[in-house]
Amino acid sequence: METNSIQLKIIGHLLPDSFFIPSYQRGYRWTGREVIDLLNDISNFTPKELVTGDKTWYCLQPVVVKKHESVWEVIDGQQRLTTIYLILHYLNQGYVENRRRKLFDLDYETREGSTDFLKAKLSDGYIDDSNIDYFFISEAYQTISKWFYTQGQVPNFDISSFESKILHHTKVIWYESVGDDSIEIFTRINSGKIPLTNGELIKALFLNSSNFNKMDLEKIKLRQLEIASEWDKIEYSLQNESFWWFINEKENKLSTRIEFIFDLMSNKTDKDDDHFTFRYFSGKFEKKTTQEINANWQDVKKYFQILEEWFSERELYHKVGFLIVNGIKIKELLKLKENKSKNEFLKELNAQITSNLPVDIDELEYGNDTWKIKNILLLHNIQSMLNNENETNRFPFDRYKKEKWDVEHITAIADKLTTEKHQEDWLRDTLKFVPKEKIKPEWIHYDKDSFLKTAKEISDFFTEGNDINDISNLTLLDSATNRSYKNAVFPLKRSTIIEREKTGTFIPLCTKNVFMKFYNKDVSQMSIWGKEDRNAYLNDILTTLEIFKK
Repeated sequence: METNSIQLKIIGHLLPDSFFIPSYQRGYRWTGREVIDLLNDISNFTPKELVTGDKTWYCLQPVVVKKHESVWEVIDGQQRLTTIYLILHYLNQGYVENRRRKLFDLDYETREGSTDFLKAKLSDGYIDDSNIDYFFISEAYQTISKWFYTQGQVPNFDISSFESKILHHTKVIWYESVGDDSIEIFTRINSGKIPLTNGELIKALFLNSSNFNKMDLEKIKLRQLEIASEWDKIEYSLQNESFWWFINEKENKLSTRIEFIFDLMSNKTDKDDDHFTFRYFSGKFEKKTTQEINANWQDVKKYFQILEEWFSERELYHKVGFLIVNGIKIKELLKLKENKSKNEFLKELNAQITSNLPVDIDELEYGNDTWKIKNILLLHNIQSMLNNENETNRFPFDRYKKEKWDVEHITAIADKLTTEKHQEDWLRDTLKFVPKEKIKPEWIHYDKDSFLKTAKEISDFFTEGNDINDISNLTLLDSATNRSYKNAVFPLKRSTIIEREKTGTFIPLCTKNVFMKFYNKDVSQMSIWGKEDRNAYLNDILTTLEIFKK
């Protein structure tokens, strides 16, 4: 069974070939900027020795082709291919005619005589405006000529070194289509239905029938189906938003999510180019033996199974999830897990969490220490859930990251209400919770200049303790709930929390406990967040997190 195949081809290996650009493609339209960018990229690339004895290479975007007898039909990538031809043609002019390299042929279906034009009519200073395609091609050629002239004035620029780079150390991702209709392939690629992502390119490497050349046809087909089926199961699992947000510190828009595992395996960083991971796997497929392919695929499954175990096992899920929120990379956690039992790994996770905890939790202040407080409150929620052995719920890291949860005052001062309307609304909503005999006349007949004084007096009625910014007066909430009652006093916030939970909003366990007055045995004052409440809440935070101080 023939399948689409993919490989990396050195530019020098394309020279004997002939290419046909079909009419369904638009003509050559690269601008001078795009041509110069390609020239600069190749020029700035420095091949480095690999331990295998090979050298690193510069990687071009994919070229999608289909074989027709002795000619390759170019389905996608003709802009790059044409530009490479123009650069090679310019370099050829530096040799006497009988020493020039034979270049690959390019034939545009819409331009009769295009092969001869490319071979004979390109020269410095000449712009052919007989048609739009020749105009852009000759413009690009002049850009190339000027670029080499400018580089020639630069000390240490070596044109022969550049020529060696483009011929021997530049590779194109060569995607050969078999059997499918060319126009349909072209349409699907350009509409994004065949995204040539690293994931899709690597899939083609794994399913290439030449990997299994010592097997009979039925066995090849069976093995391809096995890999494809396992691939789909992994991809399906990673499409689970809870799983995906658990393993990612922030939003990650990979269209093929299995690529996340490939990036882990290749040690890809944010600084690496788009096709870094594909090149890594292409190198692993140089030995096309069945054993090598199976070993590579087993490695992929092993990585996935580790991530799946972390997601499925409740304690691992919460502790790994917390560390990822704190910026610890999955790669570091994988290294931490090497050659360890589950219990040994959990001890390592606890040690990592301890190293992320501030010593003086009770001295942290909102503002300067908000980030530290946020992590303490998150860990308090997580460990409180873990301490309840009958609890089956899991902390929703997906919602925590997507909904932008933050630190919120349990009771606050309305010091940011600057308009009269907002001040009136705040007073109306707040005074509902104050016994009538406690309401002062000046609270009702206030003027704008005295609002802050009035608001503080009213807020003081609902709270005890001078410092509203320490951790005993702070909790964790999603931004939507936070916005719905910002600057509200304790009883109004409590009422809002209850209503939002009824409508399906996830309220963190410890936040719910705060507003249900769970931490203080004395619940006679449900409208006030008092000193005893604050002390009991702080004590629970310190006691719960004591496990990480041992």
